[in-house]
Order: sequence, then structure tokens, then C-alpha cells
Amino acid sequence: MEAALTLDLSVDAVSAARTLIGWTLLVDGVGGPIVETEAYPVGDAASHAFRGRTDRNAPMFGPPGSFYVYRSYGIHWCVNIVCGAVGDGQAVLVRALEPAAGIEAMIERRGTDDPRRLCRGPGCVGQALGAGPLLNGAPAELTAPAGERSVAATTRIGIAQASDRPWRFLETGSPFVSGPRSAAKAAL
Repeated sequence: MEAALTLDLSVDAVSAARTLIGWTLLVDGVGGPIVETEAYPVGDAASHAFRGRTDRNAPMFGPPGSFYVYRSYGIHWCVNIVCGAVGDGQAVLVRALEPAAGIEAMIERRGTDDPRRLCRGPGCVGQALGAGPLLNGAPAELTAPAGERSVAATTRIGIAQASDRPWRFLETGSPFVSGPRSAAKAAL
């Protein structure tokens, strides 16, 4: 008999970001397997927690496995999963999902029925999941992957500071990944 997979999110954000690839994320029955993440660990100049705790980033300092949701550019709600110890201030940004559950809700929220565009990019993920500030601090519903996923690492995208860190993880070959794969290397 196979041992059940367990998810330990009390680890650092880089380890958690790699591990979350393939885990299914659901919000009120809507979501799918995570195919792309970015890590924002302690001490990272690109992290919202870099300068310390504020009202906006307080959920990042909460328990591992809870949500940190923020509004980007005043438009998009971005979904993060808190990791590390309580008080650390680190999280993993969910950059892309493979749409698998609640697809009708995703289509309605996103205004497209193209499966490749439903959850491709952090703003699209937030919109497809119906994310907003009420999700902050709530526990994330995560289910173990059905099988092995091939994971690659590359530099983060869409940020100005510390963009050279290879802290973006993606499922190799997934058509749902949001950004370029050219610099991706197999993750350990």
C-alpha cells in the first residue's frame, strides 16, 4: 500500500513553492492542480513582508497553509499560500492552475471559455477562484497530486527587485503555465 502524501508548509517558501506543483487548490469547489508558483521567502526584497508587518501583509505572518490575498495594481486579486513558521512573513504566489473543477464558474468570472486562459497568470487565478479580501487568513484547501509532476525552476517574472532568483517553479510541458519557459531548468 502506498503512503499518503502529506504537505508540510512550515518549510521555507522556496521549498514550499517547488512542492506545491501538482497539488490541487480549491476555493468553494473551484480550482485545479497548481502548475506554476513563485516563492517569496524571508529576507526577499521583492516580498511584501520585506519591510515588516503591516495591515496589508499581516496574513503573510499567519499560520502555514492559510491564504494571503492582495490587490495588484488596484485591479487583480492575487492568491498566495502562507508558509514557514507563524511570524516569518513568507508565502508562495500561485501563478497558474490547470482548470479542473468549477469550470463554469471560472468561465463566467473570466469571460472566456478558452481553458488555457482561465487560470494562466496570478490575476487570472484570483479572478477564476473568485478571490478577494475575505479569503485572507482562511485555510487553503489542498489535495495531493494524483501522480508525479515534472517540475522546472526559472527566474521570477513580473517583478522589479530580486528578479534574478530562480524561485519560480512550473510543471514542465503544462499548457497552462503563464510565462516564458526558456530559462527553466529541472528542479531537484
